[in-house]
Amino acid sequence: MNGFLLVPVLIVGFFIILMFVFTVKQQTAAVIERFGKFHSIRSSGLQFKIPLIDRITGRINLKIQQLDVLVETKTKDDVFVRLKISVQFQVIKEKVYDAFYKLENPHDQITSYVFDVVRAEVPKMKLDDVFERKDDIAIAVKTELNEAMINYGYDIIKTLVTDIDPDVQVKAAMNRINAAEREKVAAEYEAEAERIKIVAKARAEAESKRLQGQGIADQRREIARGLEESVDVLNNVGINSQEASALIVVTQHYDTLQSIGEETNTNLILLPNSPQAGSNMLNDMIASFVASNQIGEEMKKTNEAKGIVRKPKAKRTPPNRDEAEEY
Repeated sequence: MNGFLLVPVLIVGFFIILMFVFTVKQQTAAVIERFGKFHSIRSSGLQFKIPLIDRITGRINLKIQQLDVLVETKTKDDVFVRLKISVQFQVIKEKVYDAFYKLENPHDQITSYVFDVVRAEVPKMKLDDVFERKDDIAIAVKTELNEAMINYGYDIIKTLVTDIDPDVQVKAAMNRINAAEREKVAAEYEAEAERIKIVAKARAEAESKRLQGQGIADQRREIARGLEESVDVLNNVGINSQEASALIVVTQHYDTLQSIGEETNTNLILLPNSPQAGSNMLNDMIASFVASNQIGEEMKKTNEAKGIVRKPKAKRTPPNRDEAEEY
């Protein structure tokens, strides 16, 4: 019988203890009121209260929290833009009373201050400046919020401008401008590369022409030296310079014709086309024949002086009719 009575007593005692004891989580503060009036703030751990007299009115989160605020405003150049401001804040542990009792909704209060600062700062800037000076906007928001929220027990840890979103048409225009700018830069690089290639090619061609000209000059110098030697040889055998020059020209002419004829695929010969060309060529050929005969005569006299006599070849008489038939 006593055992059956013990169980209800223990259960009642357990519930009574629960009414006296409560726990507060880490990074949390509990606000206790007694008879509806603020009594105390309890930190994390096991805590006691008087049942029916003390009441846990609320719990305050002491962790760093983040609030994202979207603000739409107009820039100095009349472009509507939406900014996303991220505000990181924390309740000051020593000012839990202010944070709990002075503000009904801290998120709304922070949002209002963010709107006020952003709409005061952004209209002073052009759209490009908003992108470049977003840190200045964040600093201005943080400064304004700190001055206002410190009195309510909130510390503003950091503010960030996490997104800048212009109007769709403005964004499309900016993309076109950016694409055109990149195409312009690409065209400039391509033009510079082409210029470098042209300059390099021109330098190579100039060097090639210089070497080619030097080779032609050397070739003509050697040809002139050879012609000079040929004229000296012909002068030594009694041929004057004019006749020697004509003989050399005709000889080179026929050498050229011979070299052209050796090429099986060549079917074109370029000849002078002036009216005097035929007469000049004929005179040159006559002069060359005369010079050739003179050379032959001079060589014959030289051989006779040296005692070298060439016997004429015996002429073979054709057989008569009888000999032919006998044969």
